[in-house]
Amino acid sequence: MLSLLPITTAETALYHYMEELLVSSFPSDEYRNLEELRIYTDRQPNFHNNAILNDGSPIGLLTYWDFDGFHYIEHFAIHPSQRNGGFGKRVLKYLCSLLQAPIVLEVEMPDNEMARRRIGFYQRQGFTLWARDYLQPPYKSGDSWLPMYLMAHGSLKCEKDFARVRKEIYREVYRAVIEK
Repeated sequence: MLSLLPITTAETALYHYMEELLVSSFPSDEYRNLEELRIYTDRQPNFHNNAILNDGSPIGLLTYWDFDGFHYIEHFAIHPSQRNGGFGKRVLKYLCSLLQAPIVLEVEMPDNEMARRRIGFYQRQGFTLWARDYLQPPYKSGDSWLPMYLMAHGSLKCEKDFARVRKEIYREVYRAVIEK
């Protein structure tokens, strides 16, 4: 059975699993300093760090934020040994039913085959691509702003909600003072 298990740094083995998967699944400029992530995990009430379990065994990670009127998925990854088994689709379906509110996430620009496949995967799960200029603020000092797109699931509309969603993500997730 598939489940999300909220974790803190006190769950040493699961937390270590999550950090290793995060580091191996994302470029270093697409996640925050691990010490900062530990602080967010333990002390930020609207940040949720979850191990994805299948029959009690970890198979992935999912971090998300609760905001006014929507949730923002910051990181989602299935362990490479478990990919292409339908777990990603099942996790998103479960998450959408669990949260009962619109969900937003960032995706890389469709400049390569893998990015196009990732966008297609989310579209097949009911997410809409907001093909509007969006820059992911840097997680760490010295990192660059990264061109991305947002995708949304639920009642949010790009024309109406883009500026508000971007502002909330910039302020809460990235602590960005400057909106680009």
